[in-house]
Amino acid sequence: MKNFTRHIRVKTPSPGNLMNVFSLGCIAALLWFISSSAGDSVYGKVTTVKSPTQMRFEFDSGFFNIRLAGIDVPRTIADSATQFVTRMTLRKNGRIRLEGRVENEVLVRLFMDDSLKGVREVAVEMLRNGFATRKQNVDFKYGELAAAQREAQVARRGLWSKQN
Repeated sequence: MKNFTRHIRVKTPSPGNLMNVFSLGCIAALLWFISSSAGDSVYGKVTTVKSPTQMRFEFDSGFFNIRLAGIDVPRTIADSATQFVTRMTLRKNGRIRLEGRVENEVLVRLFMDDSLKGVREVAVEMLRNGFATRKQNVDFKYGELAAAQREAQVARRGLWSKQN
């Protein structure tokens, strides 16, 4: 009986193939980084309402001091606006979408889970109920802020209940 042994050749990758694999890995890492940092969403709870537009938002690995993007609250209605925001957000599950940074705060869109009405955006609800005004020349992609403010003005809610 003959002994048949086969020699197995191990093909070592060529430098060109290694470079392709490395390049592919770098591209994948870059795409992951871009998708995780642009328009990031973070899930957590509002634990403190400091003002109608400023809150502390806690999540699994920490917290952010947040400021609502796109709106201003006049001093004349700040107390009622704070009560509205507190009822809507305090100790409730929500999600923030990072929009930017202002000093020591993160500028966000804040979405709250509501078992009866679904997901609601806090800034839009404040405008819709007349507790805020839209910042000049600022709106979201689909014009949500302008539409909510117009709705409050037409229905004469909050700030718009007494025409100046």
